Amino acid sequence: MQPIDMIQDRDFVIVGQQPWDVEIGSNCKNIAVELSRHNRVLYVNSPLDRITMYRRKHEPAVKKRIEIVQGKQNGLEKIADNLWTYYPEKMIESINWIKSPGLFNLLNKRNNKIFARCIQNDMAQLGFNNAILFNDNDIFRCFYLKDFLKPKVSIYYSRDYLLTVDYWKLHGTRLEPKLIAKSDVCVANSTYLADYCRQYNPASYYVGQGCELGIFSQSSYATPQDVAAIAKPVIGYVGALQALRLDIDLLVHIATAKPQWQIVLVGPEDEAFRSSSLHRLPNVHFLGSKVPDSLPAYINAFDVCLNPQVINEVTRGNYPRKIDEYLAMGKPIVATETGFMKTVFSGHTYLCTSADGYVSAIEKALLEDSPQLQQQRKEFAVSHSWENNVREIYKAVNSISK
Repeated sequence: MQPIDMIQDRDFVIVGQQPWDVEIGSNCKNIAVELSRHNRVLYVNSPLDRITMYRRKHEPAVKKRIEIVQGKQNGLEKIADNLWTYYPEKMIESINWIKSPGLFNLLNKRNNKIFARCIQNDMAQLGFNNAILFNDNDIFRCFYLKDFLKPKVSIYYSRDYLLTVDYWKLHGTRLEPKLIAKSDVCVANSTYLADYCRQYNPASYYVGQGCELGIFSQSSYATPQDVAAIAKPVIGYVGALQALRLDIDLLVHIATAKPQWQIVLVGPEDEAFRSSSLHRLPNVHFLGSKVPDSLPAYINAFDVCLNPQVINEVTRGNYPRKIDEYLAMGKPIVATETGFMKTVFSGHTYLCTSADGYVSAIEKALLEDSPQLQQQRKEFAVSHSWENNVREIYKAVNSISK
């Protein structure tokens, strides 16, 4: 019998910020795959914009989009049963530099209209009807899609507080509340963001987040050569190294306070990290970007896993994807305390509010770790599956009458 919170045999159209060919982990891609187990899903990548075409035309992903716009490639690709990804064959204009709200709105509506027509053509080609529109946190390019596509249900997915980021701040401050308000239902991956959405739309729900448990729960992993040569203990972080989200001074403090610890950072660096004093510390090791499938082997080599977040409006209420990945591998975790982290993860992580607190917590994590604690962490991570996450999304959709 079909569970009461299940949605199946429906057509989902997913739009948003992260393209299908993104190299880092993507909540929205995982959600799309899970939705496609019981529904048909069209995953729509953002249209190519003019500035990206000129500035990044030599990048493989941009070259592909240019060829699609030029008619040299088909933009519709079947990924799996019930799952397609689509690269729009029309280009939109780059307008975020425009300061005038009125002119921005006019041009943004034009961009949305072009985007919507592309989507409608592919929906017709696939025979999609009465679709459910799922917008992954894209305030501008998808602002008018509900108006143009006229979906059966429109969902706004909030997974980051974007309004402190320069790109989104100017026009997003006035547009995101309106987008939240006109969406039929809003879902968020943290309680902080659900509360934020609820200010503008009472049909706003916390749905949690999932983890790709399969690749993070194997019985053994071969230790990568570049980390195998590093002495123990290894205190590690996996993910994008961005000063907007991570506390460089905190990492410097840990490394200098405990020179016998080896700080291993796996992921691409922004300019702030590349120019930081971390590169001059002998016990800090930058291993660079790695393919996603190799990340579990790196995490497995860590004695303690870090999430050294800086506290700001972007990070205050976010759900760090890597926490579940660390837990799924049974690793002790030392992380920055936020309200959300304290509510959801306090029983399975060491949460800190100061640099000295980090040092003490890492010492404690190294001392206390045991097979029993590792198993408890793994069991807790299992509850954070993408299946459970999507079930909560189904519940949110079913809570509104259509």
